Amino acid sequence: MTLPAPSDPHDGARPVVRPARTSDVRGIVALLDPWVLRRVLLGKELVTLFESVQEFVVAEAGGELIGCGALHVMWEDLGEIRTLIVAEDWLHHGVGGAIVSRLEQRARELGLSRLFCLTFEVDFFRRRGFAPIGEQVVDPDVYSQLLRSPDEGVAEFLDLAHVKPNTLGNTRMLKNL
Repeated sequence: MTLPAPSDPHDGARPVVRPARTSDVRGIVALLDPWVLRRVLLGKELVTLFESVQEFVVAEAGGELIGCGALHVMWEDLGEIRTLIVAEDWLHHGVGGAIVSRLEQRARELGLSRLFCLTFEVDFFRRRGFAPIGEQVVDPDVYSQLLRSPDEGVAEFLDLAHVKPNTLGNTRMLKNL
């Protein structure tokens, strides 16, 4: 997926969103690190990023990674958009929206009907059809199964007490596809 050129030149580079490769992982870390230092996003171990590289798409322009995002399947009908990052000089040029669109397309291909995100960027996700959610958004049987997951993102979705320090100030949002 090629995006229109941004309004500022960026050497005329046109962003392209594509599936991530293992060779992109260190670039994903470089995108992630400034946001981790600002305590906006949680850091991820390098091994975790390599293990989950198939969940990621990246945006690149002129051979440089300028954004990324991942789709993590949580249940038969439910996925999470996570680690959505756009390089600061590419913010507000449609890169984040293109990444989310590509992840939504992949979610539909997998048969998912709902997408979750945990975010500070409420307006961005609201414009894409996400809405804040309350406490209980899955039935009790699914909830009991999800409790068995070791994944911190699932714990954040369930709003479990032990992840509250990670979620302070964030909004839990959901979109029906």
